[in-house]
Amino acid sequence: MKRITTLLLTILSILYTTSCSDIRFGDKFLGSQPESSGADLEKMFSSAVNAEKVLTKAYTYLPYGIPTGPGANNKLGVNTLESITDLQQSFRDNISDGPINLYYNGALSANVNNQQKGSEAYRFGDENEYNAIRYAYFYLENIDRVPDLTDDQKRVKKAEAKAIVALSYAEMLRYIGGLPWIDHAIQPNEELQFPRLTFGETVDHIVALLDEAAADLPWEYSSVDNGRLTKAGIMALKVRVLLFAASPTFNSDTPWHPNADEYTRYPSYQKERWTKVIDAAKAFFNELNRRGVYQLVMPTEETALARQLAFRSAYSDRESSEVLISTRRGYNAVNTHNDLYSQRYYSGPTLNYVNMFSWADGTDFPEDFDWSNPAKDPFFTNGEPNRDPRLYETVVVPGDRWFNGNYAPVYVNHPNYRPTSGFGMMKFIYRENSDRANKPAHWPYMRLPEVMLSYAEAINEVNGGPDAIAYEMVNKIRHRVGLPDLAPGLSKETFRAAVLHERALEFGYEEVRWFDLVRWGRKDDFTKTLYGLLSRADNHASPTSFTYTPFKLNERNWAKNWDAKWYLAPIPQDEINKKYGMIQNPGW
Repeated sequence: MKRITTLLLTILSILYTTSCSDIRFGDKFLGSQPESSGADLEKMFSSAVNAEKVLTKAYTYLPYGIPTGPGANNKLGVNTLESITDLQQSFRDNISDGPINLYYNGALSANVNNQQKGSEAYRFGDENEYNAIRYAYFYLENIDRVPDLTDDQKRVKKAEAKAIVALSYAEMLRYIGGLPWIDHAIQPNEELQFPRLTFGETVDHIVALLDEAAADLPWEYSSVDNGRLTKAGIMALKVRVLLFAASPTFNSDTPWHPNADEYTRYPSYQKERWTKVIDAAKAFFNELNRRGVYQLVMPTEETALARQLAFRSAYSDRESSEVLISTRRGYNAVNTHNDLYSQRYYSGPTLNYVNMFSWADGTDFPEDFDWSNPAKDPFFTNGEPNRDPRLYETVVVPGDRWFNGNYAPVYVNHPNYRPTSGFGMMKFIYRENSDRANKPAHWPYMRLPEVMLSYAEAINEVNGGPDAIAYEMVNKIRHRVGLPDLAPGLSKETFRAAVLHERALEFGYEEVRWFDLVRWGRKDDFTKTLYGLLSRADNHASPTSFTYTPFKLNERNWAKNWDAKWYLAPIPQDEINKKYGMIQNPGW
């Protein structure tokens, strides 16, 4: 049996070598970095202040979806998870770009070469989750040493640490399936034997730990401690985990892949798994009705701009009333996001995604829209937005301004035009001189609308169609951006499609679409033809109108060589070779 490995470093060695953490909760900096030299166990847990440094460090390793560059979040080579869905296309022709070099060409494997290691969507063993788990367990096992915390305070702090562990495993589950389960801080000379749990066992372990944490966590924290994990966030995360597990890729009598096994699916379908989602969502909303605090951010007036600003506030504000879990990377938004800004010139949303957004009155954007001779401009009427307000906060379209305050270089006669899809990413691109440009950046890991839409989806699956509550959950989200109710009397299949459609519009670039496609086995969305849009302005310096020409984007290998193995990430062979118990995923 091998001793300590790269995957399972000792917690003490990490504490001795880590650099300064600049994470902040609200406006309060919870201590400086963990000790970098001369630290010992007694000193680290000699006071609440010192112990807090360990827990704070665990928080810094929680998932963060904004691509901020090597050393922080290098997923897909500083790209977005949407770039391997139907919503986004990458054009970044460099060796580090994961979408182009590993996914579009079908080259991803368990033996990625050294130049492209880390450019996967998820590389098991090299991601941050196990760091978070180690710090959290180290904290859990030693917090009772702290002399200046009461028993009640220690109980809450232990719940925080448990929540960090559960969240970390919940994130890994979505990429990997069943996992080796670590339940303590690894010691330097410990024999490593962590066999992979089945898919069902992993889900059960995560849910049990979420329940333990929720029992002792506060429903909310004051603004000073904003960003800590709360009971509200953990109850919401339980809904996400159960929804993922109940979905047909993993909860079916038919294996999603010929080699799918107990580590990557349940052995058979059980309707009860959908019922568990409903029960978890009911528990969340019962608590919400009793305690309040969290609610959708609503516009201050019924205008397109006010609706867009409300949506912006909903996802980007650290203290948004609908953010249930917020993770942080650094304090300065601009510096943290420099890589995001610079690299977004080389990728763009697809026309397929843009066409999902309805007209402002809720009328579907027509599939047969005549781009060569449009009856009205597809984006603006007399300079005013004429589509779902979420479009302009998610995608930069021809005629709109980007983060630097200038017209976005998405039309072909723009002096800074770079050939991409004809659109740009707008979400998380903080505009110049905006009220968010110099504020702390955060990642809205879990927002209230996700719980609402998950609840509606589960009701629809269990009841064989939507009821009044399911409609209410979806319609409230639509009302926020001025859209009308869904049509009454929808079938189970039509309502399901409407919910997944709403999730795509609401959560663009929030890492929801990929997992929706995976859990529903949406082969058609992975393999469909994707389009961009060439546009030309009447005046390149101050455009007032455009001509448009749709074009096909480069075809992905999936279009002709689809394999369901892509639903879960490959396990790096060097990780399997460590022989602590991990085995390969189906098809890899």
